[in-house]
Amino acid sequence: MNPNPLKNNPKLFPSLASAVERRAALKAQGKKLVLTNGCFDLLHCGHVSYLQEAAKLGDELWIGLNAAESVRALKGPTRPVQGDDERAFTLAALECVAGIFLFRTPRLDAEIRALAPDVYAKAGDYTLETLDASERAALLDAGTEIRFLPFLPGFSTTSLIAKIAAAARAGTL
Repeated sequence: MNPNPLKNNPKLFPSLASAVERRAALKAQGKKLVLTNGCFDLLHCGHVSYLQEAAKLGDELWIGLNAAESVRALKGPTRPVQGDDERAFTLAALECVAGIFLFRTPRLDAEIRALAPDVYAKAGDYTLETLDASERAALLDAGTEIRFLPFLPGFSTTSLIAKIAAAARAGTL
């Protein structure tokens, strides 16, 4: 019997400590770590385009993936649509993604401090002013370069969920 691929994800760090250990190895090799984060509830072309561009900013792109309880805190009780393993598995299928770790709090500041990424990337719908203050402080303390990448307009998980719900109501699914 084959092991469950959702539970045996080679790109998913089993703990922050294992990510920190890998980060130290990258740093020792002189390699640049790019970090981003998000819920990635329903992966769409806006996500993929953004992640491909983010990966070009360094040697490895890692994603801090909001765990289900973190997504609920940010997006409400009906989210995420998919579980942690499913979202991590889908992201891991992207060639541009080198590593993924789950975080359970609404904000990523502790993980940023622990990993001290070289570059932090966010889509262009964010600005320095709209980044969470604790995350921005952690990035500045770590000496991390903050980059905002072009936003592919017309794509969002929230609007995708609304379109699916409307199609279900209309009986066109």
